[in-house]
Amino acid sequence: MKLPASLGDLPRPLYFFDGYCVLCSGFVAFCLARDPEGHLKFASAQSALGKRVLAELGLPDATFDRTILLLDGEEVYARSAAALRAFQYLQGPVRWLRPLLLVPAWLRDPVYDLVARNRYRWFGQRHACFVPDAATRDRFIDL
Repeated sequence: MKLPASLGDLPRPLYFFDGYCVLCSGFVAFCLARDPEGHLKFASAQSALGKRVLAELGLPDATFDRTILLLDGEEVYARSAAALRAFQYLQGPVRWLRPLLLVPAWLRDPVYDLVARNRYRWFGQRHACFVPDAATRDRFIDL
């Protein structure tokens, strides 16, 4: 999906995640540790910015209940594509997973959806939204 001009003011790449989800917050921490140059920026799906992005993209309010988004260049990626495309900004062996993008989304996304539906049950849920430490706070938009 193309990024609308109305969102052109946002930094990119910008990764939206569920701040209450232990798995999602863990993925953000994983990315922070492997992106020392600070390419990736992050925003909680529950933030005002998350709500603005959903509205501008014409997506339902419940979109972030089961998906993540990555705004990268002029494109918006969701679900497995968002996670896999984030790997290009990371250092180390995790970059080797990026070729999984060659697997068609109709094969990748059902696995993504299974995990997304069960993430709170399998990994847990935070009582408060994920808050970054002082060293990485500047990488988070609209806390």
